[in-house]
Amino acid sequence: MNSAHRGHIRPYSSLLAALFRATDILIIITTLFMLAWLLRVQWHGYLTLAGCVAIIVYVITAEVTALYASWRLGSLTNENKQVIITWAAVVFVLLVLAYITKTSSIYSRRVLLTWMISTPLLLTLFRFAFRNAIRALRRKNRNSRSVAVVGAGSQALQLVEQIDQQPWSGLQVEGFYDDELSIGHRPHEAYDLRVLGNDQQLIEKARNKEVDIIFIALPIIKEDKIKELVDGLSNSTVITYVVPDLFMSTLLNTRWGYMGNLPILSIHDRPFTGIDGWLKRLEDLVLGTLILTLITLPMLMIALAIKLTSKGPVIFQQQRYGISGEPISILKFRTMTVCENSEVIIQAKKDDDRVTWLGKRLRRYSLDELPQFINVIQGSMSIVGPRPHAVAHNELYRKEISGYMLRHSIKPGITGWAQINGWRGETDTLHKMEKRIEHDLWYIKNWSLPLDLRIIVLTIFYGFTSDQAY
Repeated sequence: MNSAHRGHIRPYSSLLAALFRATDILIIITTLFMLAWLLRVQWHGYLTLAGCVAIIVYVITAEVTALYASWRLGSLTNENKQVIITWAAVVFVLLVLAYITKTSSIYSRRVLLTWMISTPLLLTLFRFAFRNAIRALRRKNRNSRSVAVVGAGSQALQLVEQIDQQPWSGLQVEGFYDDELSIGHRPHEAYDLRVLGNDQQLIEKARNKEVDIIFIALPIIKEDKIKELVDGLSNSTVITYVVPDLFMSTLLNTRWGYMGNLPILSIHDRPFTGIDGWLKRLEDLVLGTLILTLITLPMLMIALAIKLTSKGPVIFQQQRYGISGEPISILKFRTMTVCENSEVIIQAKKDDDRVTWLGKRLRRYSLDELPQFINVIQGSMSIVGPRPHAVAHNELYRKEISGYMLRHSIKPGITGWAQINGWRGETDTLHKMEKRIEHDLWYIKNWSLPLDLRIIVLTIFYGFTSDQAY
């Protein structure tokens, strides 16, 4: 189950998210109040203002970074990273506002510095304590729920793996129910779970309230059996979910439309049409202009450094495929001693002799891609989207990877969902490229303005550097 789809369905997830929001707000303002009291600093209106600004920025940034969804993903480390990123945004905004308004002198530096350091520690400590408390309750079988799985194939195995990786969920898999396997059979060696009966026996258990949750993990080709189970379980109060196979999952991620009165499914379509297209373009123009203004001086310094340290042009133009597979020329700072733009292009590797000394530093921190903000303003690229590949690589991988060219249903981007998830740099194996395409296609299907803002924020912290960028 890939990173783009992982998660956990819980009927009371919104309640837990509300709890985290309220607790975070309480920690932020209470910590500031207690530090002012402990350090004997009189509470004034400007401290109230600082606390309110911090809460507003924290809540907004938390939504952008999906902080309150991260608890469901199974990793406390990732969640704590999100907390630190979110709080770093708060600190940045407070410092900028204090500088612009020239009010930094009226604040107690001891209070603010201690507050800025201790608050993220307390926020992460709460999450650590919460998860351990939940685990302790689960060990005592409090608030736990019994789970039955219909089917015993690969879908069922993936489901059991996900439940096993999230012990705080309180879900305890009792076993499998399958008409085609004998009772007592152990379908997966990795888990001591056995077939407990057939479908009809499970329906009886559901009606007798002997199981809490049922997951139907059958392939779509068994549509009649799925319908029969759903009908049979409708006479019980058991919570029931269907675990889609790969084909069904693809259909569920498509959009419905109508041809007259006939419903149709959009499988391969261009996502940014109508208001979404205008919104995406407005985002590129506003943010692109702002960023280009901020980076103009650094770009001039980089251009001068390139000119002084190596022979050749400062800006390198390379052909790429843009939207609808139309060729575009993207701009990059030259980082090599050569300007390759032929039918065969060799990707830069570690210790590549073609890369200049300055080029290595520019590529490592993605500074060579700064001129692409000009492409964004021109309209051939977006800030967020699938990274453009060399034409030669496109022609190679479109034959190797199913759905590869679907990434060209939107404009290529400077950063993207694949990049912030670690799939950037050299793609020396087919698997690496497949994972990049998988994330690109997920982004296209799930695009939203908050998702774009989240990717941009995470790029600032994670996306500019990579051990794989040569």
